[in-house]
Amino acid sequence: MNFSELFRQTNQLCQFSPDGKYLATVVEFRLIIRDVDSFQIQNLYTCLDTIQQIEWSADSQFILCSLFKRGIVQVWSLEQPDWTCKIDEGSAGLCLARWSPDSRHILSTADFHLRITVWSLLTKSVSYIRYPKQCQKGIDFSSGGKYMALAERRDCQDKISIFACGSWELVKHFDTDTDDLEGLSWSPDGRVLCVWDAPLNYKVLLYSVDGRCIAQYSAYSNALGVKSIAWSPTSQFLAIGSYDQKVRLLNHVTWKTVAERNHPTELEDSKTVVYNEVETRAPLSGLEISVSPTATLFTSQSKYQVLNPPYKIPTVKPDSGKANPRLGVGSLAFSCDCRYMYTKNDNMPHALWVWDIKKLKLCSVLVQSSPIKCVSWDPQQSRLALCTATNRLYMWSPIGCLSVDIPVDGSLLVQSLRWHPDGNALLMMSKDQMCVCFLPDEQPNSISEQ
Repeated sequence: MNFSELFRQTNQLCQFSPDGKYLATVVEFRLIIRDVDSFQIQNLYTCLDTIQQIEWSADSQFILCSLFKRGIVQVWSLEQPDWTCKIDEGSAGLCLARWSPDSRHILSTADFHLRITVWSLLTKSVSYIRYPKQCQKGIDFSSGGKYMALAERRDCQDKISIFACGSWELVKHFDTDTDDLEGLSWSPDGRVLCVWDAPLNYKVLLYSVDGRCIAQYSAYSNALGVKSIAWSPTSQFLAIGSYDQKVRLLNHVTWKTVAERNHPTELEDSKTVVYNEVETRAPLSGLEISVSPTATLFTSQSKYQVLNPPYKIPTVKPDSGKANPRLGVGSLAFSCDCRYMYTKNDNMPHALWVWDIKKLKLCSVLVQSSPIKCVSWDPQQSRLALCTATNRLYMWSPIGCLSVDIPVDGSLLVQSLRWHPDGNALLMMSKDQMCVCFLPDEQPNSISEQ
């Protein structure tokens, strides 16, 4: 592994371009575009105020910067640095901006979700979409960018509108059988739209493009319900994480449960591999002390210890008196080849669960010394990276785990991770700094066990 030097950034606004050639970083009101290979600055743009959101266009030719305080979106071109574009929402305000899949339209959402405005960079035309619903995920584009699904709220009733992204014409508009729609998500093949209700009502609905309700699923009632949703890359499985600390897999044929797995506090299956992080304190050498006289006499080192069940996982008792309690499966995702899936149970913040999809069984559990902050799958192979707000990078693959101290001048307490589209680099971000880790070009699943 090779690590870049530390660079400043603001609010973790750092993104690789979709084609993998560039890295965009924000420092207050400045947008810096760097070449990924050389880290040389390619473009430097100055915005009118502090940047609060950035997003690359799908073709990597444009990048937008949202200035929520001013209700403005500024758009910059990499091929034509002198070309500029400013979108002003005026008194309506701005709370979100995003690209359409064709990279030539921008959708801006006004304050309080009063409306969504579609701005065309080609014709400079403007169109409005009324009644967007303010929810966790109220808008989603199908794979290939053919359709856009939008959650709406009209006359105290949840509705969904399907738009054709080519012409922005309304294709279908239908009611949903939800009390308070929480989010929607297209399947990767673009054939099914998943809609789920707010946590107070456990309900998952599956719709076709023409608005027909294909299936409805509810695991239980009279308790907090759905907390997270994830499609498998093949669209064969829909994973549902719930507040009852269970993950359920639905199949795409009958939409029935093919697996229901719990997150027990004590592991008993002998075939499950437990990777327990162990921290040791090693004394510094005389040279290290002389170089940094203010350093402590000991340095913390980390490695994984392989354990066999039975093993008791540390838990945190949630505060039932607060809204959104730290309880249940709050994060889950499939690997790119659909061989594995990770889950994270919020009342077990130190543990990461890795499941074998072929066997529908738990294969590994990672138990960290500090609470896990971010987990992300490699977009090209079955390995994942995670961070715990320490100066270490952790990785898992089917053959083992790895703990690496980040060798940079100063301290980088990693709070967020992003993979390069090719899977050959990893962007690590702390509160106000960032660093890139370049991974060796090896065969898949080549992490050695440590």
